[in-house]
Amino acid sequence: MDVKESLEFMIKSVCKEPEFVRIKESFEDGKTIYEIFVSDEDIGQIIGKDGRTIKSIELILRSLKNGEGDFELKVIR
Repeated sequence: MDVKESLEFMIKSVCKEPEFVRIKESFEDGKTIYEIFVSDEDIGQIIGKDGRTIKSIELILRSLKNGEGDFELKVIR
């Protein structure tokens, strides 16, 4: 399972409306950017209180990558 698939799995697990989850992968300045699109209702679920949920997801993804390559997560409204 690659990073994008893992990210999509985790995001869908948190969302109330997983059918609206979409992940766009792009590359910018040697960094991979993952844009996360969810329904308006699920944005709060993804970010979590004080950003705890998205930070936890980011931590898990960093461990999957084993320090190979930098990336950034962006939740798009």
